[in-house]
Amino acid sequence: MGILDWFKNRPAQFDPDRVSEEMIRLATEKAITVTNSRLQVLPSCHQRLAPAVATTIDYLRGLVQVLPAPRALSSASWVGDPALRAFFVAPTDIPAVLGRSDNLRTLFDKFPELDEACLILGMALSEQRVLGMALQGDMVQRDVVQTSVSFSDHRAHICGRDESRLKRVVGAEAFEYLLAQALAEIGEDRVERQELEGNRSLLRARLRLLRQQGPGLGSMFGAPPAARSEQARLEAELLENEQQLQAVGGSESALEVELDCLKEVLENPSRYLRIEPKQLRLSTLNVVAEKNSGELAAEVDFAMAELTGARPVRRAFVVARIARSELPAKAKINFDDAARYL
Repeated sequence: MGILDWFKNRPAQFDPDRVSEEMIRLATEKAITVTNSRLQVLPSCHQRLAPAVATTIDYLRGLVQVLPAPRALSSASWVGDPALRAFFVAPTDIPAVLGRSDNLRTLFDKFPELDEACLILGMALSEQRVLGMALQGDMVQRDVVQTSVSFSDHRAHICGRDESRLKRVVGAEAFEYLLAQALAEIGEDRVERQELEGNRSLLRARLRLLRQQGPGLGSMFGAPPAARSEQARLEAELLENEQQLQAVGGSESALEVELDCLKEVLENPSRYLRIEPKQLRLSTLNVVAEKNSGELAAEVDFAMAELTGARPVRRAFVVARIARSELPAKAKINFDDAARYL
């Protein structure tokens, strides 16, 4: 199976309800194919990698099982749902966000009989310390330090026909994220090795040139022979370079290094991916309210996903249930307006 084939049917690659030998075998094959198919030439490659793959699958199953329950996401439910009022400034923002999701539109187009779908609504969470007013008993206090919360950059890329399929897609994409982290670390090792090999070639060429300029052409044209100290310096640099190259592994051990790196990532998935539930008591102005305060506030539940790989990301998200009717019609190009700019 080619590398692109693994991305065509993600829901079939991950089962959050049970683990089978077939699932581990296919996930191991995917890890090898996506990372470097040449790893298969190593002795017992599949057997050595499979336990690490099983560790990651168990970890991802635990994450998927604690995903928040789907909540209805619609313009009509905005008024009665404190969480939606916290996430969106106005009810009209909801169809605007959904309309930007090409994946959701493709899903509904692919399954005309589908009345609703589930998706992951990701958001950037910003917390800011501000001065405001707070109710303490019957007294209003001014210039109270408060935490103001805002949600922005709403995205709805991951979607499925139902909650079960959505969890499968989340698990498969999380596995791919870990493979991407392994690839990033392998890439750094490859770059280091290439730089050392290039530096070694340069040092050897300079050393050869210096030696030739002594008793050879250098003497013919009157150039003084290279100083022994310069040759000794280059020889010392070359020796240090070769020792560094040996430490990162030469070409004969590069595949072993890549396999070890892949195993290390899959044996420790919690280093790179974490999901935790979060609850804030927010006022109508999205200000965090203490539980014992008399302010009008509501509990807002969501989850936080933290990706601690090469590019750290921390995003708030909820699982949402969307009716087909909530997806706005695809915007059409106004050729009359476009013609004005020609």
